[in-house]
Amino acid sequence: MDTTEINNRYTVLAQDTCCLSCGGALDLSLPQPGEVCVDLGCGRGNDVIRMAEAVGENGFAYGLDISDGMLEKARKNAEKLDVKNVVFIKSELEELQLASSTANLVISNCTINHAENKPAVWNEIHRILKKGGRFVISDIYSIQDVPEEYRKDPIAVSECWAGAVRKDEYLQMVQDAGFTNIEIKEESAPYAKGKIEVASFSILGQKASCCCGAK
Repeated sequence: MDTTEINNRYTVLAQDTCCLSCGGALDLSLPQPGEVCVDLGCGRGNDVIRMAEAVGENGFAYGLDISDGMLEKARKNAEKLDVKNVVFIKSELEELQLASSTANLVISNCTINHAENKPAVWNEIHRILKKGGRFVISDIYSIQDVPEEYRKDPIAVSECWAGAVRKDEYLQMVQDAGFTNIEIKEESAPYAKGKIEVASFSILGQKASCCCGAK
């Protein structure tokens, strides 16, 4: 499924009441007053708005998404709630439209598994984080390799598991991007999807606070 197809599908889902998230990254992230926060795959912007409220007027929250429909809904939600310290940006995950060393915190719920080039996404997360910055990511990994028949299946894509990789591969990508103190905070039991099983987890990690041996 190409970017246009995904955009169109999620534009439709923006008006739906379904839950597109696989985890509660925000609840584990504890944004602090004055911090700059980023939500990748922000959808309707609910978590971005909550982060903006948590960091206060001296902080800021960015929401990034590829779907025009989701971004439009998110902007309307922020306007309705009169939340000023937010901005929503259309962006591919593999090339985030933010400057290097922008954020103290990056969160995401069930988004990175959609990316074709997942190592590039993790490199971009590392790039936009400040030294000592952290991520909290909730996502889905596969217990078995995802059969090719599901990779572009619209239902599997919208259920956020079509692009899943195995747990060891997932964690290796995070480590290869240069992150330290990687920790699994929450993890589900395996559950059936199509012909395989998948599991959800929430992971934390940090960009080194010095350049010694780090990217």
